[in-house]
Formats: sequence, C-alpha cells, structure tokens
Amino acid sequence: MISNFAGKTAVITGAGSGFGLELSRLCAKAGMNVVLADVQADALAAADAEIRAAGAQTLAQQIDVSNADAMQALAEAVQAKFGEPHLVFNNAGVGAGGLIWEHSLKDWEWVVGINIMGVAHGVRLFTPMMLAAAQADPGYQGHIVNTASMAGLLNAPNMGVYNVSKHAVVSLSETLSQDLALVTDQIHASVLCPFFVPTGISKSHRNRPLEMRDAGAKPTKSQLIAQAMSDNAVSKGKVTAADVAQMVMDAVAANQFYIYSHPKAIGSVQVRLEDIMLGRNPTSAFAHKPELGEQLKAQLRGA
Repeated sequence: MISNFAGKTAVITGAGSGFGLELSRLCAKAGMNVVLADVQADALAAADAEIRAAGAQTLAQQIDVSNADAMQALAEAVQAKFGEPHLVFNNAGVGAGGLIWEHSLKDWEWVVGINIMGVAHGVRLFTPMMLAAAQADPGYQGHIVNTASMAGLLNAPNMGVYNVSKHAVVSLSETLSQDLALVTDQIHASVLCPFFVPTGISKSHRNRPLEMRDAGAKPTKSQLIAQAMSDNAVSKGKVTAADVAQMVMDAVAANQFYIYSHPKAIGSVQVRLEDIMLGRNPTSAFAHKPELGEQLKAQLRGA
C-alpha cells in the first residue's frame, strides 16, 4: 500500500472532468506529479492550468485512450518526464444505452474501444513499467485503479453495451489483482464501481469521433429513453465526484480492492449472485421498485 503520496507520480485518464479531475486535484494536494490525459482539449487545458496553479508538476496529453499508438506515446512521455508512475488511474469511460440488439457496430466499437481497450492499454503499458521500478527499488510501491461501474456487477435492462464493457473492466481488474499477487508484493490494484454520480458521463456522446458515428442515423426509442433516464439519475446523485475521488485515495492507502460509491447497492449484487448460485432465472432489476419496471415497459411498448 502507498502510505506517502508526496513526490510520487500519478497518471489519470479522463482527467478533464468528473472523477478524473477530482483525482487530479487530490493528487496535486498530496504533492504528486500529475499526468493528465483526456480526449477533450479545452477541458484538459483548463484542468492542467488548475493543477499547475496548485503547485504540481504536470504533463498533459490530449488522447483517445482507445488508440494504442496514442497510449504508447503517453507511456513514453511519462517515462521521459517523470520515470515510472506510482499511481495509474485508468478512468476514461463513455456511456451508451438502449436495447442491446439496437446498438450499431459503431456503438459497440466506440464503447468497447474506450471502456475496455482504454483500460487494457493502460494496464499493458504501465504495469511493466511499474514492475521494473519495483524490481529496481525494494521501497517502490505502486497501485492501479480501474474505473468500472455498478453496471459491472449488475445487468440493468436497456443498458446493454455499457453493462458488457463494465463487466469486462471488473473481470480485468480482478485478474490483474490476482496476477500481480503472483509476482510482486509492491504493486496492487483496485476497481472503482460507482453508482449514479454527477459527472459528465451521461453527456459523453459529445466527444464521440465522427468516424465512430452512424451518419444520418437517429437514436431509437429505447436509446432516447435510456439517455433520459441516465440524465435524470445522474443529475439527482447526492454523492459527488469529489466524494468518490476521496474514497479512491483512501482505498489506495488502505489497499482496498473493491471501491463502492453507494454500498447499499450491494444488496442487488447479492441477489444476482444468489441467482447464479441457485441456478434460478435472473431476478428483475425492478423487484424493489416494480412501478419503474412497468413504466419502462410501457414506454418501450408504446402504451
């Protein structure tokens, strides 16, 4: 576990807003060097200026985390400026909803590219650097945090491609933790599983590249409904991105693997796991609030 953050280096993807920006602020406050990566140039520039003004040394790079070459360039730039990082937050992510068969090929490629491959690139590039640092220095301590979601532990309807991507991040993170334990005691991993928290993820389509869009295609009814539900749930979230960022830093210091923004939501995870263990059909996601399920059903069926 990392007990002293001062003088160490943190790499944060999705650093221009939401959890990423709040993590950048906390890392700067703790006296760390901060590497900020984001796809949105204006948000990145503003974040970099703020973090530098707070007294941190920074490296800012505008990148699409799904791009392997861009992530390679980021890793090389980090190595050149600060050496091996101590904290890596594979945090960049996008959201998309709708009935699972209505996602286009480009929907799948965009969400999987960012949410899964973005994390995979961060793990495959930075973990070897961190292992090399650990081998060279018995005092080195490192930690990797991957941002998943409660959608990585549950399967809410009308959120198909997002659920799939976040389940993959949970699996990747659990495997990473187990694999690290085989080869080192100096580097650990965590997975962040937030519920509905006011961040920019419900508006992530604003940064969707043109080549990842379906020209002329209009959102389906289910996709419009999913967007409206996401906007409503996220906007009403009472746990802030700053609250969650502090939870993450505390978890790193305590070497805690699972990080939940809303621990009460774990009850639904328990029900799902019981379904699996008992071989029973999946319990309705709306079992605790059937009226919401009936409302969604009526909307989708046009009643």
